[in-house]
Amino acid sequence: MEPLLMTFFNTSQIKIYEMTTVFLLITAVLTALIAGLFYAYSCSVVLGLGKLSDTEYLRAMQSINREILNPVFFMSFMGTAVLLPLTTFLYRGEQPGFLFLLLATAAYLIGVFGVTVVGNVPLNDMLDQFDISNSTAEAVKQMRESFENRWNLLNNIRTAFSVISIVLVICACIWNGELPK
Repeated sequence: MEPLLMTFFNTSQIKIYEMTTVFLLITAVLTALIAGLFYAYSCSVVLGLGKLSDTEYLRAMQSINREILNPVFFMSFMGTAVLLPLTTFLYRGEQPGFLFLLLATAAYLIGVFGVTVVGNVPLNDMLDQFDISNSTAEAVKQMRESFENRWNLLNNIRTAFSVISIVLVICACIWNGELPK
């Protein structure tokens, strides 16, 4: 920090300010990663999968659903669910940043995390239990019909809410530019 700024703030205030800023930036990165994942999936992967035969589609979704359960995904998905509320707490009393973060947290926990846990995961589990190899063509077709449209709708909801979340976090970052008084 420049000496002039040091006269206005004591060292403990600066360290707290820097810590909250680091939390905000990490939260922004993780939120952006999740928003990007769902956005890319919605505008590319879903479209490609939609062109596959019923059996190919179900096999591909089973594979994707198994492979996404990895540490990198969990770090960003769960990390956002933890860091958004924590960062919001750290910014309590800081307006308008706190309000943006509070709204981002609500959007993420309800529209992304909640929809995933209550909607997409049960569908993924249902699909994972389905034995494609020992099923008739009609059973495969019915499974796809009961899975695909609902899963895609839920994914679009997650996409919209994750984009809303990152926009709100970016707003908090923009209005975080002033040093605390």
